Amino acid sequence: MTSRIVSVTRTDLQQLRKLLQSEFACALSGGRSHLADLDKALDCTTVVEPEEMSPDVVTMNSTVELRDMDSNDAETYTLVYPHEACIAEGKLSILSPLGAEIFGRRIGQSVTLPLLNRKTQKRVERIYFQPERAGALHYY
Repeated sequence: MTSRIVSVTRTDLQQLRKLLQSEFACALSGGRSHLADLDKALDCTTVVEPEEMSPDVVTMNSTVELRDMDSNDAETYTLVYPHEACIAEGKLSILSPLGAEIFGRRIGQSVTLPLLNRKTQKRVERIYFQPERAGALHYY
C-alpha cells in the first residue's frame, strides 16, 4: 500500500498517534472513516526529522491555500489540532474530513471529499507558512 501522505515529521507522528488514540478521537470516530484512513496512512508513510521536511508538504500548523476545482474559489486554512480549531478564523482541525485529507499532501495535489450528495475536489495551491520551513520545529 502506498501512503497518500508524502512524509510526516517524527514530532507530528507522535502527536497524531496520541490524538488518534485519545478518548476524544475515539468518541468521534464512529461513522467517520476518514480518521481510520488517516491512521492507516500514517502507518505507511516515511518519517523524517522536522528539519528534513520538504517545504512543499502540508504539515501540522501549516497555512495553506486550497482551490475548489468546481468553483475555482480559493480558501486559506491553518491545519491545527482540535483544541485550536475555529473555522471562522480559518483554523481547520486535523480531525475534520478536509483536514485529515490535506495533511501530508504536496503543493499541486488534489483531494476529493463527499459534500452533501456530491463529491468536491480541492487542490493544494500554495503553502504560505510551514513551521518546519520557518524553523519552528515543534520540539515538545
